[in-house]
Order: sequence, then C-alpha cells, then structure tokens
Amino acid sequence: MPSLPLWLSNTRSLIGFTLLIFIVGAALLAPVLAPHDPNEQDLINMLLPPFWVEGSDAAFPLGTDSLGRDILSRLLYGARVAMTVAIFATLGATLLGAFLAHLAGYFGGWVDWLIGRIIDVWLSFPPVVLSLILMVGLGAGLWNVILAIVLVDWTRFCRVLRSEVMVVRRRDYVSAARLLGFSHVRTITREILPATLPLLITLMALEMGIAVVVEAILSFAGMSVGNEVPAWGQMIADARQDVYNAPSTLILPSFAVFVTVFAFNILGDGLRRSLDTRLTQTERA
Repeated sequence: MPSLPLWLSNTRSLIGFTLLIFIVGAALLAPVLAPHDPNEQDLINMLLPPFWVEGSDAAFPLGTDSLGRDILSRLLYGARVAMTVAIFATLGATLLGAFLAHLAGYFGGWVDWLIGRIIDVWLSFPPVVLSLILMVGLGAGLWNVILAIVLVDWTRFCRVLRSEVMVVRRRDYVSAARLLGFSHVRTITREILPATLPLLITLMALEMGIAVVVEAILSFAGMSVGNEVPAWGQMIADARQDVYNAPSTLILPSFAVFVTVFAFNILGDGLRRSLDTRLTQTERA
C-alpha cells in the first residue's frame, strides 16, 4: 500500500484536507445537490425548521428562511462564492506579496526600505476597514471582492516572507550560485524560492481562511456579491431579524463559515509542521 505524501502524514493536514474535499465537492456539485433553486421563494413555507426539529418538511431538509428560500440550497451555492474568493484572492495576494518579498529580502538596501515603507503605510489601516473602503470605490461584485482582498492581504505574505528570504540569502549555497555567475533572477527562482516555498504554502492555506471571513463580512455588510447570488455572510445578515423565531437560519451559515475557516487553519498548521524542517527536527528530537 503506497504511503501518504509527507504533507498528508500529519493528522492536522489530513483532517483539514478531508473537510475541504467535502466543502469543495459540495460547491462544485451545488447544481446537482441543491434540492431547490437558491433564490426561489415559497412564501407559504417561510421559516420552516430543519429536519431534526418537529414541524419540518422533508422537501426542505435544513428549513427555509424568512422568504421561504431553501437554506440547504443557499448554503451549497454560498460555498461556491466562498471557495472562489478563497482560491483566487489567495493566489493574487500570494503572487504580489511573494514577488515583493523576494525583491526586498534579496536585494536589501533602498529596495527593501521602499517596500518596507509601503507595507508600514498599508498596515496602518485596519484590514477590514480598508476592504470596506476599497469596496465602496470598486463597487459590488465577486471579482471586486477578490481584488479588494488581494490589495489588502498581500502585506501578510510580504512581511513574513521577507524575513525568511533574508535568512536564506545568507546561506552558502546562495553565495556559491552567485560566484558561479547565476543571474539574480535565476538565483531567486532556483535557489531561494524552493527554500521559502514551505512557508509560502502554509501562508496560502491560512490566507484562504482569512479570505472566507473577509468575504463573509463584506457580504454581511451588503458590499460583496449582489442579492441574487447566495453568500454565507448575506444569509447571516438576513437571519438577524428572525434569530429568536428561527435560530437555525443564523446558526447554519455561521457554522458553515466556522467549519471552512477551521479546515483551512488546521490544514495550514499541519502543513507548517510537516514542511518546516526546523519543526520536524525539533519534534523528532
């Protein structure tokens, strides 16, 4: 029987990866799994309880909201929004932040100073407030949400990776590469990037969880996708007025956000423990 990959040999990674397989699968198969159109209103069946509560309807397994819309269908389609934002916003923030981090850490000097000052200015704004300000300028829409998160969160990658690049740059094999005549681009991509990749992958997993939370906050504030697109934060906002009559309308989307963020965080922690050789050696010792 083949052994698991190193990054899945950690229990945390395996749990997080398994949860994410289910969440991504639910998002991809939402048109097949959803029992109803997520925007279809059934005013006769408003605020139905989920199946484990007396008075439920088998046609609506997780109940309905104040407009009679099926909660299960909206959760499935909301997963598509959450996963799209998590993947593409993280990729964008990774590319921008890692590029600037490797420039600052490798060249140092005025390049490092300039990028460091930009980061300091950017971090002087609270991230959520800055995201809201950007959404006011950009307008609602899925890709505008992704762009806003990229413009806010690239600093997380840049600040952490810059320190790692500065450590790697001083290693003997990097100096040897320069003595052999490697160009700066080749030295960064062939010698430094492979050494910083484990940290980068870990940061990406953690950033995906942050992106899910930010999108939920923006959709809660009505500044994410439009009303015609189901989103978990939007479901939480809609459920506030009925929280005492139908608490499940608030609990279920909140639980969906919690499970998704938990999966990304535990996967990131497991990746850090599996891929970081310093932690691996410490645990073995």
